[in-house]
Amino acid sequence: MNPITFFIVICLLAAGAGIGMLGSSWLATLFWLAAIVTGMSLKMANTWQKFVVLRAGKLQGVCGPGLFVILPVIDSVVAIIDVRIQTTAFNAEQALTRDTVPVNVDAIIFWHVHDAQKAALAITDFQQAIDRVAQTSLREMIGSSMLAALLSDRRAADQQLCTDIGQKTSEWGITVSSVEVRDVAIPVALQDAMSRQAQAEREKQARIILGAAEAEIASQFVVAARIYQQQPGALQLRAMNIIYETTKERGTTILIPSAMVDSMNPAVLALGVAGSTTLPSTTPAIPVAA
Repeated sequence: MNPITFFIVICLLAAGAGIGMLGSSWLATLFWLAAIVTGMSLKMANTWQKFVVLRAGKLQGVCGPGLFVILPVIDSVVAIIDVRIQTTAFNAEQALTRDTVPVNVDAIIFWHVHDAQKAALAITDFQQAIDRVAQTSLREMIGSSMLAALLSDRRAADQQLCTDIGQKTSEWGITVSSVEVRDVAIPVALQDAMSRQAQAEREKQARIILGAAEAEIASQFVVAARIYQQQPGALQLRAMNIIYETTKERGTTILIPSAMVDSMNPAVLALGVAGSTTLPSTTPAIPVAA
């Protein structure tokens, strides 16, 4: 009994008791009968509820939300339907994928009743039916999917389940909003094998990237060698920069002879040797006595 009906019934009973104490028994009885009839006929549905009412076994209508009146004894409320969004968790254990891999899948479905009349009259227990249909559809989806696709493309699996379950439950006045696969568990032995496979794939990719980097570096070295061959001064500047980078230290100054830099440039060294052989000798001649 809802609070409003309960309050009215209490008021009628109290009024009948008061009248009975004053000596009018027939009027008190009338108030008591009114209290009984009010308790049986005045109903109230919350904003998220629908009351399915039958009159003498036939559908009278769907009432609510708010207050409404039914005929006592003749009318009966056979179902109170909650039209809010409901969640139902379901799973599939040891279901085989298309590539014969056993998996355990947990999922959750979001649904609501859009037609209270069908939900109450078209099926005995629509909540239990949703759970059974969801499990069956999940196993069918697993059996038609490869393990790799099931693990990598969750959105496609969710959409397929939502479509399949929604088509089956629409006849019962139920709309499926969404289905979400929460977890896909595979055997431990298969997890180890997949881990080794992933590691091998990563090592392969790393070697391919390293080889491509080596090839690119080698091509750049060839270009640099040609530049140094055509411009000996560039090689000498590079040698000086290498010496600076390898010997620099914070707070110190290092003096390096220029001969050391020249020795790192064979072209300049060869030019220096050639120049020294062509210079005239400045050593004075020593006279010899006869």
